[in-house]
Amino acid sequence: MEQKLLKIVSNVPLTDQVFMLTLDAEGMETPKPGQFVNIKIGSLFLRRPISVCDFSDGKLTLIIKKVGEGTEILSGMKSGPLDVLTGLGNGYDLSLSPRSPLLVGGGVGVPPLYFLAKKLIEEKISPRVVLGFNTAGEIFFRDEFAALGVPVKVTTADGTEGIKGFVTDAMEGGEYVFACGPEPMLKAVYKKSSGGQFSFEERMGCGFGACMGCSCRTVTGYKRICRDGPVLRREEILWTD
Repeated sequence: MEQKLLKIVSNVPLTDQVFMLTLDAEGMETPKPGQFVNIKIGSLFLRRPISVCDFSDGKLTLIIKKVGEGTEILSGMKSGPLDVLTGLGNGYDLSLSPRSPLLVGGGVGVPPLYFLAKKLIEEKISPRVVLGFNTAGEIFFRDEFAALGVPVKVTTADGTEGIKGFVTDAMEGGEYVFACGPEPMLKAVYKKSSGGQFSFEERMGCGFGACMGCSCRTVTGYKRICRDGPVLRREEILWTD
């Protein structure tokens, strides 16, 4: 973990609620796909954890969705430095990937899969992608995945674009998956997959394992989502209901 002041390069809207924040991160250690950063926002007490969407040419890309006071402020920031804790979390393990894994993301679970797709391609692995949204107006990063040469399927719950339904409606089943999204989505993907790695979204206090506020029960005992996760292997997940 490192604490850095990173200058805002740009902050542009992707949808009405989603923004792409680019930071000058020259000298920052290259993160692993699935890791996150924790950002101090003004006088707010708790930092906000944001997954790494991309890291290239000394630039760190983060995707911000306005869901509360902190992300509302962050989405409107256009200049100045940000106090950022970097290198947080346990990312995806690419060494466990088959030759053609399925990447499944829902909403703000999409961004870390973009960085993952780039790294898989560098390892001569050919991912396929399923992206899930509520409606057509919420879709983002479909074209960015396609530009990587990755086959992309999009689902919308209301059927306004792509396949009507949920991400599982675009899955064949029995596949190895890399997934990120809300827990109900992860649970559904878990049931339809044969193996994989799942990145969990969780409220965090410190973001680096000190407060134990994001602990969850697994088959091998309690783990901290911020430090031992957010990525857990399919075989260690223990659903609570």
